[in-house]
Amino acid sequence: MHDLTAITALGGQSPRVDTIGEVMLRENDGLALASVHARLGHETACREHLANLLDGRVPEIGKVVLRDPEAAFWTGPDQWMVGAPYATHEDLAAQLKARFGASASITEQSDAWACFDLQGAKMEPVMELLCSINIRAMQTGDAQRTSIHHLGCFVIRRDPNDWVRILGPRASAGSLHHAIVTAMQSVV
Repeated sequence: MHDLTAITALGGQSPRVDTIGEVMLRENDGLALASVHARLGHETACREHLANLLDGRVPEIGKVVLRDPEAAFWTGPDQWMVGAPYATHEDLAAQLKARFGASASITEQSDAWACFDLQGAKMEPVMELLCSINIRAMQTGDAQRTSIHHLGCFVIRRDPNDWVRILGPRASAGSLHHAIVTAMQSVV
């Protein structure tokens, strides 16, 4: 079969964009993701490889390193999610495996997560309806795991300050999208 067509997490040919009032929700299908887990006994080496990738910085608890083209956020003790533009990093997991060697277990995550960018002046009230994190206390570079519509999600505070990135399970992208749009409609 050579006539396959790639679709977004929401099943479209192109990313979906919803604008309601002062808030815009954009499906982001251009993100390559890979998880990095330090192997037992290799934690220091793994952190060094990650620091070399991210200009000397390693995301700590609740933090993200926003760097171009790669970025990363903390997901657990000695565990991180690394992201980069899919157009230039389709093989991100393979690139990381070559860099980290035996110091880490690297797993491809691009097709496991749906990514939504929520932006606008009313982003904070929308987030307050969606989950229990204190969005107003989050600063650019903060990342938190939370539940949105019974789905385990990551929320990353981006720059400018009216922007968050929400990563949720790709298999439930439609439910996550519906929950966010419903919250947007409630804020208008």
